[in-house]
Amino acid sequence: MVEMELWRLIINENREEQVIILKETKGKRAFPIIIGIYEAAAIDRKLKDIKAARPLTHDLIINFLEAINSKITKVVIYDLKKNTFYARIYISTNGKEKEIDSRPSDAIVLAVHLKSPILVDEKILDEVGTTAEEESSSE
Repeated sequence: MVEMELWRLIINENREEQVIILKETKGKRAFPIIIGIYEAAAIDRKLKDIKAARPLTHDLIINFLEAINSKITKVVIYDLKKNTFYARIYISTNGKEKEIDSRPSDAIVLAVHLKSPILVDEKILDEVGTTAEEESSSE
């Protein structure tokens, strides 16, 4: 597994699909993931430290986790099939870790909000990874 960070968020208000680019924390490889406008907006709000008047879906999930003394230990993007990424969220409660199937976009939103590690399987980077410079020039 390779630790990644949110490197770029590209919002195009004329499209439903938005793009995030994950980059290795200790390397140069990066790759884009298409996400929905709502997930992009949730990430954008967090990056800009804008609070919603009422809890949004991701806020609600975080509130639930806090209420039951649980925390997200990591999110893992573990597979790519037919241009679709697959992710899991790992949650620790009372010293026991559980994994939950998730869309990568939702997992990344939660990871960004909670500053949880984002890990990607090496085989995915081997398949779709480029350098961060190549991702910048393709925008």
